[in-house]
Amino acid sequence: MKAMILAAGRGERLRPHTDITPKPLIQVGKHRLIEYHLLNLAKAGIEDVIINISWLAEQIRETLGDGQDYSLNITYSDEGDEALETAGGIINALPLLGDDPFIVINGDIWCDYDLSLLGSRHMEHEAHLVLVNNPEHNPEGDFAIENNLIRNSGETRLTYSGIGIYTTRFFADTAPGKKALAPILRKKSEHNKISGEIYNGQWVDIGTIERLAQLRSYLS
Repeated sequence: MKAMILAAGRGERLRPHTDITPKPLIQVGKHRLIEYHLLNLAKAGIEDVIINISWLAEQIRETLGDGQDYSLNITYSDEGDEALETAGGIINALPLLGDDPFIVINGDIWCDYDLSLLGSRHMEHEAHLVLVNNPEHNPEGDFAIENNLIRNSGETRLTYSGIGIYTTRFFADTAPGKKALAPILRKKSEHNKISGEIYNGQWVDIGTIERLAQLRSYLS
């Protein structure tokens, strides 16, 4: 199984940090943010990782190299000067990801979820998402779970963690180009195409300077 880390974004809300450093390379505790994902993937037995890049792309290439320092094989999906957003980035990288289900992780989160649980999962649906309890900045949540299926509405809505596993057929009817993942997830969930689970462990979305400071404090 392969994995993809979404790392092409500009990180506007983390400026001025991201003016000179791409968000995935921001130091958080002992490691750069993206290195936590790489180490967790290697621990889970994943060997091949695709990273999409755009903003300050060469810094990411030069820092992470071919992945040998993390016991991984890293391949880069370079999107040029304008990032393709979440769904667009994944679709652009499909030739590198192959035909089997693959893990996708948002590059701007920190989580202690055991990724081997996804690596060993038998895929009955087109995708499987990991949901977490709603943080303060997303009190209404994103999706509900009913009979292990992702729903757009429900009594209890939770937040998409940015961790999931996808099949190539999930993207089969979506044209290439710049586009977000959320609208596709909502459309697919209406047709019972996505399963889900709830994770109650540690998870942080590093979308602002304040939340970056909170994670640094936690890891210290």
